[in-house]
Amino acid sequence: MHKRMCLIIIISFFITLAFSKVIYSENQQNDCLKCHQGIESINEKMSFLDCEDCHKSNMDSSAKETDSDEIYKNPGDLTIVENTCGKCHGEIVRKVKKSLHATMAGMISGARYLWAAQNEKNAMYSIRQVKDGDDNTPGEFGAIKELHPVPHYKDSNQPVDDYLRNQCLRCHLWTEGARRPGDYRSSGCSACHVLYADDGLSRSGDPKIPGDKPGHPVRHEITTKIPAQQCVHCHNRGGRAGVSFLGMMESDGYGTPFRADGTKQPKLHGKNYNYLRKELHFEAGMQCIDCHTLNDIHGDGNIYSKRKQAVEIECADCHGDTGKYSILETSRGNSMENIYKQDGEILLKNKFDGKVHNIPQIRKFAENKSLPVSMSIKGHMDRLECYACHARWTPQCYGCHTKMDMGKKGYDWVDDSENGTYQWEESRSYLRWETPLLGINPKGKVSTFITGCQAIFTQIGEDGKALELNKVFVTYDGHYGIANNPVQPHTNSKKARTCENCHGESKAMGLGSGHYISKLNGLDIPFELERIVDEDGNQIQGTSHVGDRPFNKEELQRIKRIDVCLGCHKETSPVFWESVKEKWGVAKNNKTHQDILNRIFKKANDK
Repeated sequence: MHKRMCLIIIISFFITLAFSKVIYSENQQNDCLKCHQGIESINEKMSFLDCEDCHKSNMDSSAKETDSDEIYKNPGDLTIVENTCGKCHGEIVRKVKKSLHATMAGMISGARYLWAAQNEKNAMYSIRQVKDGDDNTPGEFGAIKELHPVPHYKDSNQPVDDYLRNQCLRCHLWTEGARRPGDYRSSGCSACHVLYADDGLSRSGDPKIPGDKPGHPVRHEITTKIPAQQCVHCHNRGGRAGVSFLGMMESDGYGTPFRADGTKQPKLHGKNYNYLRKELHFEAGMQCIDCHTLNDIHGDGNIYSKRKQAVEIECADCHGDTGKYSILETSRGNSMENIYKQDGEILLKNKFDGKVHNIPQIRKFAENKSLPVSMSIKGHMDRLECYACHARWTPQCYGCHTKMDMGKKGYDWVDDSENGTYQWEESRSYLRWETPLLGINPKGKVSTFITGCQAIFTQIGEDGKALELNKVFVTYDGHYGIANNPVQPHTNSKKARTCENCHGESKAMGLGSGHYISKLNGLDIPFELERIVDEDGNQIQGTSHVGDRPFNKEELQRIKRIDVCLGCHKETSPVFWESVKEKWGVAKNNKTHQDILNRIFKKANDK
């Protein structure tokens, strides 16, 4: 009897406590809604949460409006996220803090190496100190154990650290970033999952949010249906993958064309844009999240130096290759949740709007003997990245001129503070988008290369006099610190580059176009900015990734030689040439090729 009474008392206590919590929560909600009547539900799957569960308000019913400073205005901020999002999504939060979105390790390591501030191409520094505490650090993918906070210029005496803090590092998850058209966003989890318009204006039903003052999300909502335009709030510098995906590339500063009211097109991300061909997946209605996995975006729990190490998705994961259909897994063996097989077809369900897309399979083209000629060449399929041919344009920003003015103070995006750095100014020599350069990436495959970045440094002292003028650094491996690096440019189109474009144009091979004269433009370098290798295969410009390189001498000779062959070979089926090889032999070099031609011509003449 005694035990039963104790049990009844305990149960009664918890029922009373729960009932009190319900009453308190309802009162709390009602208090919030006194001011915020009309505000949207944060998410239908999170309807069980109260305002205080995320915003952590301790206000009672007598709280005044000014007490709003006591709440978490952005519960997704990484400084407090363990108390909010992390209560339900702890594992994701732990991964995110080690991801490249939070560390910016790729941008930091690339810039520091090219500015001769470190002799390692892989990362040493991050936005914050970060360690991998588990026993799983897969070195085969490039994972590392630890990163230290990026130094201050006053401590390192390396101007690139000040440059990174003032210019490059505005797009990490620890800060809200620039407050200007195109760049409005929040920080932490909310940087992706809370949508912002380019103008930063609210469309919320909350009367307390002014609709005419920028800096507010579109609505009081959290979503996993993230459009590409949200990604572009950050992915508009560096590799420019976001804006390129949308078919946008910045212009040389002109605000054209004019609009109906006589004004110029508004700037986005501080730039004017030209509008080029959209990426074929975006044109088809797909968004970034349809290809990129949770591991790509949140991180997989490891610390990486470069984006190519962190991204697990490859073209063949969806499209297969000449030997097999897609097996519905990423290159690292993880299943892809929105890709499935039905009635013999490989399909993708759009994560944004549910639209179903048929994924063309290369193996099916091979079985139907309908492969394009270029894809019928085994060497192409073995050694070329798909985008080496299918990216017909890439953003190319030549000559990244940077000026450090030590007489003026600037904003520090790492510490999120005023007057934390010196003031910096950026300009460039010129822009291009046609004829992307090609080279070899760390996998040994031919890849598109883009500038990234070609640092040309000027330093103005406190007295207004130049301490350095148009300086080009030399890296620890002896190359000039103006760089071109391999990239998936996110500019793919169904129609590939022509054979002549790759095999006949010197710029595509990394030999330059022959137009830009560096000396006459104030640069003390013996080559043009588009030239990354000489005719003997000697690398000129640096790269910031381990294993990247331009074509060597033998590769250049082979590429050029094929340009001569295209006149006969381009439009002819590989099946035909297999029969020719069987009958006449293989042309291993120019001499045997000429011998075979002579025999063919002689036989034709005898007839």
